[in-house]
Amino acid sequence: MIQAQIQAKALADLPGVQHRFFTRLGGVSTGLYSSLNCGYGSGDSPDNVRENRRRAAVTFGLAEADLLTLHQIHSTDVLTVGAERWGSPGAPKADALVTDRPGVVLGVLAADCAPVLLADVKAFVIGAAHAGWKGALGGVVEAAIAAMERLGARRENLRATIGPCIGHASYEVGPEFPRPFLDQNEANGAFFRPALRAGHFLFDLAGYVAQRLGRGGVTVSMTGHDTLADPDTFFSYRRNTLNGVRDYGRGLSAIALES
Repeated sequence: MIQAQIQAKALADLPGVQHRFFTRLGGVSTGLYSSLNCGYGSGDSPDNVRENRRRAAVTFGLAEADLLTLHQIHSTDVLTVGAERWGSPGAPKADALVTDRPGVVLGVLAADCAPVLLADVKAFVIGAAHAGWKGALGGVVEAAIAAMERLGARRENLRATIGPCIGHASYEVGPEFPRPFLDQNEANGAFFRPALRAGHFLFDLAGYVAQRLGRGGVTVSMTGHDTLADPDTFFSYRRNTLNGVRDYGRGLSAIALES
């Protein structure tokens, strides 16, 4: 059965925390963006995106204005959310959010990149990070952990779940791609295997992100969904590109503290 929301057991049993990995189902957008496209950066109607985001926020018992996402730029920049709110479009540029405040939903958008949701329920601190290959390599998840620690979280109490993203069998990369990962650590070769095309490789993005989190002392799980391989359930930038389609919908992953 296809679900409109995916929850990870590692986070679902944490008291005081709600989280959702939303699929593309359950919204009002049509055509290319069907149906729960939550990204204003797409060519979708802003009214449709706003309604989709409202529907997502309501599942947390909050309003659309309480759902905060970012203008994501594949960086390692993290924003700490207090009482401020901002609108989208016009969101600040960064790739992770953290807070110790209830009444706000932290969201990241993805269409193959890895969404990461984090929580420390002893300190009641949460985070959400957008980890494409560039941000993951640069250390966006470590930056998010450090920001959570500044709010009182302890990494040994942190749980993180990597949501739906492009799978190892789907993520073909060129011959130049592995080099920065290998320069960082030769052991990163374990995240690459030969593709059918000569000189190309298949990259395990989720596995690499999980390793970075685990080395940081965080308990990690993965939902295990491959966004490219399941067009009925997930948006995928790579799938659309391979099909000659230039735009794509954005899926939402979100986390909030209960009041």
